[in-house]
Amino acid sequence: MHDRRIDGVPHTFGNYGALFMNAMTWFDHETSSVWSQPWGRAIGGEYLGVELFILPSQVTTWSNWKDAHPSTSAMINDVNRLSFGRRQGFNPDFVLGLLLTEQAKAFYYRDVAAEGLVNDEFAGLPIVVWASDTGLNAYVRMVGDQVLTFEIRGDQILDQETGSRWNLGRGLALDGPLRGEALQGVPGTSSYDWAWRDFYPNSEFYSP
Repeated sequence: MHDRRIDGVPHTFGNYGALFMNAMTWFDHETSSVWSQPWGRAIGGEYLGVELFILPSQVTTWSNWKDAHPSTSAMINDVNRLSFGRRQGFNPDFVLGLLLTEQAKAFYYRDVAAEGLVNDEFAGLPIVVWASDTGLNAYVRMVGDQVLTFEIRGDQILDQETGSRWNLGRGLALDGPLRGEALQGVPGTSSYDWAWRDFYPNSEFYSP
């Protein structure tokens, strides 16, 4: 997911209908430049080399999203033409790839799920990566100037510094001294590991 503004001006994108490195491409209606979806970068046309800012995102279930955001509206076109596959849980080779200041780092779902959560560093920032049966999330683990260290105690997630209780699906403090505080999401995207390696061959991979 990318910010579609270029020099502060919103642009309109569409599906170009061709693949680049086995991945989707876009075109922008303003100049007809061609863009690589994983990079968010123009690979042809007037905007060649321009790169959109990647936004924090997550893959989750619709039911989980609705529980957290009950007022959500969804636009669905041609739903009767969609085919639905049933998979229990995430592919173990699925990764959350993070991008910041031209640095890339990926976390396997299986690794984070095995630990529950990971306190780590990325691009000079302290981060926390959390896995559940509904997805992977990454946040900067700071509130103001205070760096937090997260841990799982029973069925709760707490920070060691204040004992506040957190929902890391939303990055929100639910109870304790930090109640109401929110963590900043880390820009990134979910991907299969082979696809991430194709587009970011110099990416670091988290190792437990």
